[in-house]
Amino acid sequence: MADLLIELFSEEIPARMQAKAATDLQKLVTDGLVEAGLTYAGAAAFSTPRRLALSLEGLTTESKSVREERKGPSTSAPDKALDGFLRSTGLTKGQLEVRDVKKGQVYFAVIEKPGRMAADIIAEVLEKTIRNFPWPKSMRWGDGALKWVRPLHSIICILGDDAGVDVVPMDIDGIKTGNQTRGHRFMAPDAFSVANFDDYEAKLKRAKVVLRAEERADMIWHDATNQAFAQGLEIVEDRGLLSEVANLVEWPAVLMGTIADDFLGMPPEVLQTSMKDHQKFFSVRNPKTNRIERFVTVANIETADSGATILEGNQKVLFARLSDAKFFWENDLRVAKAGMAEWTDGLKAVTFHNKLGSQFDRVERITALAREIAPAVGADPDEAAEAARLAKADLRSEMIYEFPELQGLMGRYYAKSAGASDAVAAAAQEHYSPLGPSDDVPTAPVSVAVALADKLDTLTGFWAIDEKPTGSKDPFALRRSALGVIRLVLENNISLNLTQSVEVPMLWHHLGADPSGLVQNGTVSEVELKKVSELVDELKSSNPKESTLAFKLATSVVRKKLSQIAIVQDVFEAKVDAAEDNISNLLSFFHDRLKVFLKDQGIRNDIIDACIAMPGNDDLTLLVKRAKALSETLKTDDGENLLQGFKRANNILTQAEEKDGVEYSYGADLKFAEHDSEKALFAALDAADAVIAPAMTAEDFSTAMTAMANLRGPIDDFFTNVQVNADVSLVRRNRLNLLSRIRTICLSVADLTLIEG
Repeated sequence: MADLLIELFSEEIPARMQAKAATDLQKLVTDGLVEAGLTYAGAAAFSTPRRLALSLEGLTTESKSVREERKGPSTSAPDKALDGFLRSTGLTKGQLEVRDVKKGQVYFAVIEKPGRMAADIIAEVLEKTIRNFPWPKSMRWGDGALKWVRPLHSIICILGDDAGVDVVPMDIDGIKTGNQTRGHRFMAPDAFSVANFDDYEAKLKRAKVVLRAEERADMIWHDATNQAFAQGLEIVEDRGLLSEVANLVEWPAVLMGTIADDFLGMPPEVLQTSMKDHQKFFSVRNPKTNRIERFVTVANIETADSGATILEGNQKVLFARLSDAKFFWENDLRVAKAGMAEWTDGLKAVTFHNKLGSQFDRVERITALAREIAPAVGADPDEAAEAARLAKADLRSEMIYEFPELQGLMGRYYAKSAGASDAVAAAAQEHYSPLGPSDDVPTAPVSVAVALADKLDTLTGFWAIDEKPTGSKDPFALRRSALGVIRLVLENNISLNLTQSVEVPMLWHHLGADPSGLVQNGTVSEVELKKVSELVDELKSSNPKESTLAFKLATSVVRKKLSQIAIVQDVFEAKVDAAEDNISNLLSFFHDRLKVFLKDQGIRNDIIDACIAMPGNDDLTLLVKRAKALSETLKTDDGENLLQGFKRANNILTQAEEKDGVEYSYGADLKFAEHDSEKALFAALDAADAVIAPAMTAEDFSTAMTAMANLRGPIDDFFTNVQVNADVSLVRRNRLNLLSRIRTICLSVADLTLIEG
């Protein structure tokens, strides 16, 4: 067994590319070696700004000889078939064997590949890896043809075992492999040789290079937090920035600087974002005031003045950056204090989608929908509408133009400056949430109303213009929007009728489409177009302020007036029909996303399907309560056995109904019961019905499911002791109607026919 060390030493590799490059190096080399017949015990890859390194332990010193047999074409096959087989094997016809098989004689190729030394395989694999490395961007330099992310200077490739260490010989465009590397560019630039990985890592550290990225990150965080703690401050944690900065330096030198008093009055998020985006600085917060008062920068060199000159230069650049941010902040505050009308009107110039209008149009729709949803989530309708009207205003601010990632957050500051209530201001920030599965869900009623309205408008809009997700493609993140609606509803325990909630916006999107194309294709005349435009404007002027009923009444009035124009009436009706189809399709999409969401919570798809088949499936909270109760019931022995009893009863009943051509759905009478088990089942069904019916009305699914599961024993006894298809027709009919009661009671809880097993 041998150990392999590879290092590719170059100019500075961009920080964002280093981690993936190390992973790619390991995968390409190890896959190539294994494919060529070598095995290894362990592998690890590393990166710094100037090098990629790979260490392999327990590598076999040579590949094994391989003997492979391949069956070829029949001896009577056309020459072209034989030629293709010869090309694939690399043999000649004379080297093939002819063997007898059941269908005649067939050519066989016996391919023997002798073992190869590890060094030869490594050289071949590494050269291929370097020449075909998957950098996002690469460059050429000098007169060579080799491409690398930055100019490649040297290659270490050494293979060592108990007998010693050898350089694996290679020459890639004039760069020969060796056993030498260099340390820190400024503090230890001289070349030195290495013998193995441990020697390599130790000598690098003496040469002011920390090989492991996680170790550099730990050094930075340790020194930064200690310096902050010494002054009664704390570092604002940012793991992404820490990872990036760790990949910018080979020898971290942590320095803490001050922020001029002129900028301390700005929101801390502005300071943090500006310093992070432009300078890669960490923010240092005063825990008593929550203000950002200092910054931490990480240099790549130790200096005689302990970094004073570096800090002085950084603070000058930072002053200029923060001056810009302060200018944006003060200008934006002026607009905000004037009521933000300049921004809300300015949204007319911001296109949301060329088929869905401007952001101003969208805000109008969200405002109407937020007012509609508000009572269901416990919010004041006027406050929800006001929050929706201001929620997108900050998109026109100078601060968001400079730092788009602050949208919503700055909206909160600006709304407060405009005199809005805390609830309205909070909604400006929180209505975007949740953005992902781990994002927090808003709980404040006004925020929830606007967040739901925002996401429902997005979904109905893109459904109306037929931009639904397909396969893995979801350019408008509609799956994320649907999951956001699901989490908002479930985690706030909201009873919301989704069908009613999407009905108005869906109709609005369909009816608001520009009908001018109808004139061009001859569907309507100019006069008719003018008439329909007037009527649609009339409909728009009745923008629903109180309920969906107002919109429906307005739609009905327009429909009647449009009936005077037969052709346009057909167009109008077609749009309404299309809207209704999309509403149904969108509800199915919500159910599909709900299945994904609940699967992570251990609820099977068939259980959800059984609950979706029941009335009220557009109330997601109700639907999930039912599904969870059913899931828990079916995990018990009584629940599992009841399911089998139900399916047996349903199968017998279904077959009898098909055979007899009648429906056994009523008429079971205790007086015709002959067996004690039969009588006991009557009593059990009466008792279950008395519990299940009121429990379902009260949406107490657990009680209903428990009562249903308690039927397991009486049903089992019935099937054990009673013959359903009795010889006496009256008794048979009575028993089939008794089975119908089982089916009716069980199906009142969930559609158990959809449960697997």
